[in-house]
Amino acid sequence: MVNLADSTSTQILLLAPDLLGESLALQLSSANPNLDVILRTDQLSRHPVLVILSVESLETLSTLQLELKRLQEHWQPAPVMLILPAQLRFNANELLSLDCPGLLQDPDLVTLQAAITTLCGGGRVVRLNAAPDSPDSIPQATMGLGQWLLVSGLQQIDNDLRLIEAFLNPPPKNELSRLLMEGRQRELRSARDFLFWIWGPLQVGLRNPFPKNRPAQKARINFDFDASRQISAEAAGTVICLSERNAVAVWGAIRQRLSDSVERGLSNSTGSLLAIESLNPERRRDLLLALLNQLDQVMKRLRQANSTETPLNDSWLTLESELREQALRSMAGNYVRLPRGGELKPVADQLLATANLKGIDQELPDPQRMLAPLLLDRPVLVEGQLLPADAPRALLQLEMLVGNWLVRTAEIISAEVLGTCGEWPELRRFLLNQHLISTRELERLRNQLNTQARWQNWIQRPIQLYESKRLLYRLRDGIIEPLLLTEPRDEELSELGWWQQQVALLLEARDALAPSMQSLIKRIGDLMVVVLTQVLGRAIGLVGRGIAQGMGRSLRGG
Repeated sequence: MVNLADSTSTQILLLAPDLLGESLALQLSSANPNLDVILRTDQLSRHPVLVILSVESLETLSTLQLELKRLQEHWQPAPVMLILPAQLRFNANELLSLDCPGLLQDPDLVTLQAAITTLCGGGRVVRLNAAPDSPDSIPQATMGLGQWLLVSGLQQIDNDLRLIEAFLNPPPKNELSRLLMEGRQRELRSARDFLFWIWGPLQVGLRNPFPKNRPAQKARINFDFDASRQISAEAAGTVICLSERNAVAVWGAIRQRLSDSVERGLSNSTGSLLAIESLNPERRRDLLLALLNQLDQVMKRLRQANSTETPLNDSWLTLESELREQALRSMAGNYVRLPRGGELKPVADQLLATANLKGIDQELPDPQRMLAPLLLDRPVLVEGQLLPADAPRALLQLEMLVGNWLVRTAEIISAEVLGTCGEWPELRRFLLNQHLISTRELERLRNQLNTQARWQNWIQRPIQLYESKRLLYRLRDGIIEPLLLTEPRDEELSELGWWQQQVALLLEARDALAPSMQSLIKRIGDLMVVVLTQVLGRAIGLVGRGIAQGMGRSLRGG
């Protein structure tokens, strides 16, 4: 670790084109007199504390990767910082594969100075700008008629839903206007579900085209979505800053990123109902932040207990129920009392007494994948590569797993809160959205959630298991997005019940019969072509010729 404020000068090796190198060296030296920026290796008087490589253009990543590897081996243990130009034809996922502690795209002087301080202190910095939506940076598949109709319809429906949400927040004083807008909102959501049912597959990776507080963008739907290749923040650029390169710093960065995302307010872009949407925005935010805080406390306890002797899964299962209880208590408030049965009752105690917080979400991945890198500093498997937890792609994958746990755990708690609100009308005004105060609306929502859960458990889950897919929820920029992760799930498939296994067998039968049916249909089509052209066509031609000859004879005879 190097302190740049020391009286002795610190040497940094800057490898850049002549004019750019001289300009950067002058600016950095003027901003920090204790910083000695060297442009040539023969001018070094000692080993540099940092090596900066600046490139003006980038044609291939493989060549640059080899250059970075050579620099790191030669100047070890000095970290290497790579400065990229503003315009690149590579997307963020490809750039994150470059293995270097510092990765900056077109930084200003203040950002560059902060990055130098972080890297010299043993940290890691990644700052990539948002890439434009160009054919080179984002591969686009040719859209069929069904996909085009789905995208076009979703764009119009989502735009109208955003306008209605803005109109209802805050709710208008005119009761008739509010009822009309809420009815229109329900119609649009039903129309969106109908579009998914007709034109969409069972699960699609949908990026919300009109996020809150951001300009509208063109909708993009990927029908073959793989989460392992799509885990970076494409829209707002990728920004990662770690003061240290260890598990504690990685967890701190993930927690801060998720906390910032929750503070922006949540928007559902999953294409399905979520129980957490029933909570009013303040309680929704309190619940997610409470879960993050409780997870942080559990991480500290597991880290202090040195979980190498006790399996992480066992320790996690012991503490998970307590974590949920404390998060629910924090959301409800320890001192809040509401009338029930003619007397004031503490809300938190009543919720904990009636809620079953030991429910299991079968779609949650093995907690070992999330906990081991953050507690034991184990490597993370990303696209077939074992990467340290502080590597950008590994950190973003861990953030995806933690965000999925956060949303799914909040769903379990919210579903229990809805059940208690059905029996305690006074609680609805305190916890739920305004339109759910009505008993009819609340029961309708609960019935829809139950029907959706049955459909997911009986139909969608067997299909996903057979296709080795896992549905994850990613929390990014205040938007909950679906991701389909491809991973082996044969063991879970073998544990399905009888009905669920029949669904999987139907899929297998369809896959087995599809080639034969396609061949049969093709042969029938060829046969019909022969019949129509060779048989009927010639017969019609002969009849027409006979008619023409008969008419000719009649005319000549006349």
